Amino acid sequence: MAEASRIIFHTTLLPTLHQTSSSLRKRSPHTISLTKTSPAIVRCTISTTTTTSSSDTSRAPATPQQPIPWGCEIDSLENAAALQKWLTDSGLPDQKMEIKKVDVGERGLVANNNIRKGEKLLFVPPSLVISADSEWSFPEAGEVLKRYNVPDWPLIATYLISEASLMESSRWSNYISALPRQPYSLLYWTRAELDRYLEASQIRERAIERINNVTGTYNDLRARIFSKHPNLFPEEVFNMETFKWSFGILFSRLVRLPSLDGRVALVPWADMLNHSCDVETFLDYDKSTKGVVFTTDRPYQPGEQVFISYGRKSNGELLLSYGFVPRQGTNPRDSVELPLMIKKSDKCYEQKVEALKKHGLSASQCFPLQVTGWPLELIAYAYLAVSPPSMSGKFEEMASAASNKNASNKELKYPELEEQALQFILDSCESSISKYTKFLQASGSMDLDITSPKQLNRKVFLKQLAVDLCNSEQRILFRAQYILRRKLRDMRRGELKALRLFDSVTKFFK
Repeated sequence: MAEASRIIFHTTLLPTLHQTSSSLRKRSPHTISLTKTSPAIVRCTISTTTTTSSSDTSRAPATPQQPIPWGCEIDSLENAAALQKWLTDSGLPDQKMEIKKVDVGERGLVANNNIRKGEKLLFVPPSLVISADSEWSFPEAGEVLKRYNVPDWPLIATYLISEASLMESSRWSNYISALPRQPYSLLYWTRAELDRYLEASQIRERAIERINNVTGTYNDLRARIFSKHPNLFPEEVFNMETFKWSFGILFSRLVRLPSLDGRVALVPWADMLNHSCDVETFLDYDKSTKGVVFTTDRPYQPGEQVFISYGRKSNGELLLSYGFVPRQGTNPRDSVELPLMIKKSDKCYEQKVEALKKHGLSASQCFPLQVTGWPLELIAYAYLAVSPPSMSGKFEEMASAASNKNASNKELKYPELEEQALQFILDSCESSISKYTKFLQASGSMDLDITSPKQLNRKVFLKQLAVDLCNSEQRILFRAQYILRRKLRDMRRGELKALRLFDSVTKFFK
């Protein structure tokens, strides 16, 4: 759950500073401050084996030669119940919700009392929230990362792995045990699966970018910090697989708290809430109650699942971070990325690309289409793409309007280019539709002959997600195609009518 923003995760770290002592202080009391002070589940288990000597007692796995139990099956109520009890014992106030198996999502929070519209729920105190300020069970590890100015996302990811590796010794063991062993995330799709199932969708490129960013972030941390402090960050614990798990958790559960300048945090209990496209309410820090809350935008009866919004996201973005696709037609924020490209054969290709670069754009650009329409930036880009050399003086204006950096944000009007621009967009739209059609037609005959039944279930599961996404995105493209064709038809009919009128007048005066 929770809103995850689209962020580049490569970390820019400072050069190595002084090494820390190999012997660690005793674990300090764990407190945190939220104010800035300075379907088919595929198991993912990580084995850890380390040897310790009398001179290196900084970290050792809880059970040598045994796999670390990272979380649980995603529908486990036993772990969720243990989490609820621990939170209550740790200061979580009495709740009007409890964790149950639900129809929407594997587990969710269900009302156990009548809940009014406009009522504040949760009240998770800062002491039960994980942020970049959380104290580490191994304080020196946290101090090293902060000394290198590691950003919040990779810092929290590393913190989560560190605490998970301690198992019951960590204060957060009940929370980590209730996390999914493998989050629903495109991070767990192989490149072959992305290429096969998402070949028609631009979400494929976003997923590849995200996987590369996570990989790059881990490699950067390993090269510049972990390898220099192996006693604090042993590779048996801090490796690519554990980072994939940790970032999968962050993508699906990390929240931004607007009242705390958009700071990010993991909020146990609150992250059991599932998403609904019909809900507008979101999590935030409430200064009056000093807890993380949300305000309901509708009443709930006992037994009803309570929802929040993960943000105004398209179906593709929800699949990217959370691993699910809403039913077709149920997401009013749904959109599809339409790729547009200026052809290299264009006589003004270099001039147009130069104008675009000045405003952070390129010759190949994507713009979101919704059922309700498309952004002004798309039209501006289309104008630029079809502009003749005689309009080179307008290239800068068009590129600026296409970048959404124009303060006036006014719609450009070039009547002499209108028909060409609409046809350009229609051609791109129909090219995308053909890719979706090809995939959907072939999806029924995909080779799913996998030896392992679990792998067969996985393939069916991924394929169904891809089909659901492609159907929803193609639906938006069909709608845009219909509107564009109608606009062009009306324009051409008007031109033909004007031409016929001109011919009749000409004949009259002959």
